[in-house]
Amino acid sequence: MKNIAFALLFATVLVACNSNGKKTETEIETEVSKENVSEELAYQYFGDKITDKDALSKEEMYEKYKNLKPGDTAEVKFIAKVNSVCQSKGCWMRLDMGEEEAMIKFKDYGFFMPKDIAGDEVIVHGKAFVDEMSVEDQRHFAEDAGKSEEEIAAITAPKKTLSFTADGVLLAEKQ
Repeated sequence: MKNIAFALLFATVLVACNSNGKKTETEIETEVSKENVSEELAYQYFGDKITDKDALSKEEMYEKYKNLKPGDTAEVKFIAKVNSVCQSKGCWMRLDMGEEEAMIKFKDYGFFMPKDIAGDEVIVHGKAFVDEMSVEDQRHFAEDAGKSEEEIAAITAPKKTLSFTADGVLLAEKQ
């Protein structure tokens, strides 16, 4: 019995001594392959699941908007910075297009965005179009955005808007 206990103790010490920090060939190959993989961003999905592949820049998208006439639509995916979000429910957002903003609404009001993402970049997929926004709608959105009564009252004429109905949005997760 002593011999069996001694043999087990010896085997345990031998195994412990052999695992002195040396890595097996498989462990080394795994680490090398992990180093060669580019780190992908993790996203929160809103609406339809989309990818970040082939998204236009805001400059490329603005050029597309300049070529759209009222009644035209273009199915696109682009990335831009969020300027503002509806503070009531997160039911719309305005994206920075450089010289103008694009008004983003969500298909069938099927999803909403977090209200605290102004300044973050998002990737949106859906239909772009040029619209004329009525005074009433402009005032409604200004109220949702928390504008003052004076700012809301100053809205007196319809205006051309860069509009977008998103069916999917990606928001990079904060780390």
